[in-house]
Formats: sequence, C-alpha cells, structure tokens
Amino acid sequence: MAPSRPLLAPAAVAASVVSGLLLLTACGGTSAADGGKDGGTLKVGVLFPGSLSDDGFMGSAHLGYQRAEKQHAGTVEFSKVEQVATADYEKALVRFATTSDLVISIGGQTDADVRNVAARFPQVKFAEIGGPADGKPLANLSLYDPQQAEAAFLSGAASALLSESGTVGFIGGAELPAIVNAAKEFGRGAEAADPDVKVLAPQYVGDFNDVAKAKQSALADFGAGADVLGQVLNLGHKGVAQAAGQRDGALIGGPIAHKCGSDPAYAGYVETDIGAEIEYAVDHLVAGDWKAEAVHFGLTFEEPHNDIVLCDTTDPAVGEKLDELERKITAGEITTR
Repeated sequence: MAPSRPLLAPAAVAASVVSGLLLLTACGGTSAADGGKDGGTLKVGVLFPGSLSDDGFMGSAHLGYQRAEKQHAGTVEFSKVEQVATADYEKALVRFATTSDLVISIGGQTDADVRNVAARFPQVKFAEIGGPADGKPLANLSLYDPQQAEAAFLSGAASALLSESGTVGFIGGAELPAIVNAAKEFGRGAEAADPDVKVLAPQYVGDFNDVAKAKQSALADFGAGADVLGQVLNLGHKGVAQAAGQRDGALIGGPIAHKCGSDPAYAGYVETDIGAEIEYAVDHLVAGDWKAEAVHFGLTFEEPHNDIVLCDTTDPAVGEKLDELERKITAGEITTR
C-alpha cells in the first residue's frame, strides 16, 4: 500500500467538434517500419470520449498521453479529441484512421464503434483501453485492460475495513460489462476483508459525468445505511463527494490519488495509471513490434499499475489486511477477471 502523494492535474483542453470535420474515406495506413503515413513521423490519434479534466479515467489517460508526447517528440505526431458524443464516436475514429498509424480509444463505451472502424481499416493499428476484460482482439485491434475490477476489489476491501456501520455501496457510471464486473469485484473485495459486511446492490448512474445523478445515487446509499462508497465514475465522483459531505459519509476516490486531506470526504484512493497503456501502445509502435493482443495491466503486470492509498487511518491492521490482499492478487491466489 503506497503512501499518498499529489499528482499533476491534467490541463483543460478545448474539445474538437467532430461533426464539423471533413471525413476522408481512404482505407490506407503503413507500419512503423515504413516511417508513418507521410513517410516521416508516425501519427497517433486518441479518442477521449469524456473530459480531460474529469479527475478520473480520462484525466489519468491524458497524463499518459502527455508523457508519451514528450517521450516521442520528433518521432510521433499526436492528435486527440475529447468530450465526444456517443453518436460521434465512429466519425472521430474514422477521421483518425484516415490520418494515423495508430488509433487509440479510451473507455469501454467505445467498444462497438472501434471494432467496426478497425474492421474497415485493416492496415491501421487500433488499441482500446478499458473495454470488456474478456474481449477478443482483432487482427489489427489490441485490447488493454487497466484492471478496473482489480482496483474495485481493493476499493471494496478498503470500504469494508473503514466502515463503522458495516454497510458499503458501489456506484458506477454506466451498466457496461467492465463496470458491472467492477461492481461484482467491489463486493468480493468487501467480503474478503470482512465476511460480515453488508454490500448494497450496485447503482449505475447512466452517465459517468453526471454530478447531480451521482449525488442522488450516493444519497440513496447513505440513506440505506452505507457510510463508505466505492465508485467508477469520471466527473460524477464529485457528486458522491458532495453527498458524503452532507451525510457524514466517505468514498474511495481514484483513479488519480490526491493529497490526503485536500477533501475530507475521501477516505482513500484507488490509484490506477490508465495512461501507462497509451505509453505501452506508442512505445511498441515506435519500436516496430506492436501487435494485436490482449494485455492485462494492474498488479500482475511487470510494472504494477494499481494501488490503494488510505487517509487518516490509525489502525495498522487495516493496512496490513490490504497489503495481504494485494500480495494474493499479485501471486494469482485472487483473480478478478
């Protein structure tokens, strides 16, 4: 269990208007060995459906985008679009596919569209981050799993260990396969930490960024007896924090960990480096050994990308139990897929 530390907040970036772009129809593309589409720099396009400043999944991914952009300056030309409406995912992906060597989509909500577009552009490389954990790659589509379910397991364990009422709950942004699995693993983690804990039925807001609806869901859980909540939300986590402040409750934040005490509603953070997967894809593109594969990151990856950070707990048994569960996940004694 890592100590808390402040992380760089992602800069706000103006969204591109996808519907106004001229969409090309050519199905071209070249490999890294060919030096990119223009014979010079490689080109990478990234679809961020949500806000880069959501302090959540998109924000964490954007930090990795910025690191990759700096690391490969002069070798790779990056472009991105954020806050794209669901109806425009396909248009954005097609636009990137006509101009890029590698197209990356962030979030399982893009799964159907990225599969469709990848099939139409077989010479272009694609990577999806955060899709179904059991999804199958295509010939030109890699699937990168940030192990949200693993992070949710740790969040559930921390929630149960910190709960004084003995009741905890989970709020997800949408009822997507990856989020449903995260909710299940939240419950498993809670019960692994405390077999007597009561885990409320998960709630799905229907929108990762709807602060008001997330707050309403959190208030319902606090009203049902929960005092610590886990979540997989983007901007919506701010609504959960607001509800926690009103009902003397708490939540486990993440995937970006902030300095403990900056918001007393946060009892801790599950830290997941979504952006590391952008770096992984680009590094392999540049090295010329990119391949279509399913890669599971998290604690079992060669460089672990999940951790749990607790705030203001004086009981050493809590940290010891979480460390024990992390070790079991790393050793394969606990699986979350």
